[in-house]
Amino acid sequence: MKQKFSNKWTGSRQPRKQRKYRANAPSHIRHNLMSSNLSKDLRKKYGKRSFPIRKDDSVKIMRGSFKGKKGKIDSINLKKLRIMIAGIFKSKKDGSKVGVYFNPSNLQIQELNLEDAKRIKAIERKNIKKSKETKEKIEQILKFKKLPKSKEENQQNDTHK
Repeated sequence: MKQKFSNKWTGSRQPRKQRKYRANAPSHIRHNLMSSNLSKDLRKKYGKRSFPIRKDDSVKIMRGSFKGKKGKIDSINLKKLRIMIAGIFKSKKDGSKVGVYFNPSNLQIQELNLEDAKRIKAIERKNIKKSKETKEKIEQILKFKKLPKSKEENQQNDTHK
């Protein structure tokens, strides 16, 4: 099996190929694979359904034995594509506690950590909602493009042919 990552891979129904894609993905793609969906409030606020997770985001666990619990992200393991949440532990037989890793698809972001300026720019860049002003600007541009050409422009185009 090739270890090289393929940029041309678009998708497959075969689980082995999906696993291979995730296992061999470079870090910039792994970062996007570490995305979770946003809560309803954040969806309305930012106009985005999901966003990559970062340390110190507040999340809610949606699946598994810890379902419904909330906490802040303690660490992110890009190699394993797993997330550890502060305050959530499993106890071993000897009584010691061990942190639990979660898949980002089983988490929901409740609050974003906006200390980083790059992250704020990413939210603004990814904002899909269009305000009334932008809709009006788009309509004006479309109207401008649909205007008929002047006679001079038509004559210049005919002479160039």
